[in-house]
Amino acid sequence: MPFSPFHLVDGDQAKGLVLLADHARRDLPEEYGSLGLPPSEFERHIAYDIGVEQLTRKLAAILGVPAVLGGFSRLLIDPNRGEDDPTLIMRLSDGAIIPGNNPMPAGEREKRLNEFYRPYHRAVSQTIEAVTEASGKAPLVISIHSFTAFWKTTPRPWHAGILWDKDPRAVKPLLAGLRADRQLIVGDNQPYDGALRNDTMFQHCIVPGLAHALIEVRQDLIAEETGIGQWADRLAPILEAINADPDMHVARQFGSRTGPITTQRTQ
Repeated sequence: MPFSPFHLVDGDQAKGLVLLADHARRDLPEEYGSLGLPPSEFERHIAYDIGVEQLTRKLAAILGVPAVLGGFSRLLIDPNRGEDDPTLIMRLSDGAIIPGNNPMPAGEREKRLNEFYRPYHRAVSQTIEAVTEASGKAPLVISIHSFTAFWKTTPRPWHAGILWDKDPRAVKPLLAGLRADRQLIVGDNQPYDGALRNDTMFQHCIVPGLAHALIEVRQDLIAEETGIGQWADRLAPILEAINADPDMHVARQFGSRTGPITTQRTQ
């Protein structure tokens, strides 16, 4: 597949649901080589969210809805950060020093914003706008991520987590739907807190007031095709039922735990 800062998955825009996968791929443009890292580092979570591209594509196919996939490694620049975030371009990630990011030549940060980060976010905005127009209503936006089974040496007990800020509309039924399976341990803002200023959900959902949720699935559960299929089959009916609720398709401001909301986005 040729390098692109984003990849689009076709779907029925009239259904009013958009899937996002910020960290779907680990690609780098040829000019960046491997950022000075050995190939083994691109098998790790520091380069991308393991299993997420396949899970998002399968979910999009089952639900028949569009998706936007990030097309570049988070080691190049992280699309799920604000432009002013100090972790936007990592120089050290989980013990790995990234030679291609340190030192950062003059103008390189802006180059990566212009060529990779901003095109991805424009694609997200344009997809949301197209779905809004086709459906005649505010879309529901679901972002798919994955997390490591261990933090350093500590095992993480959650099979999945739902991250959010202040808008509970999609979050409550999503948590309830997953927790209906008593064998699952589902985190509520675990293993991370969903309130992150100017991240993807903030820019595209919190600011305009769109119902949304971020789903984190543990990577060892979706590292293989069987697990990906199981999680797609588990999530699809839950998301379909949530999307059928009219309240998910009304733009409504809930604010943010990170501070006051302005209408200006960071792209």
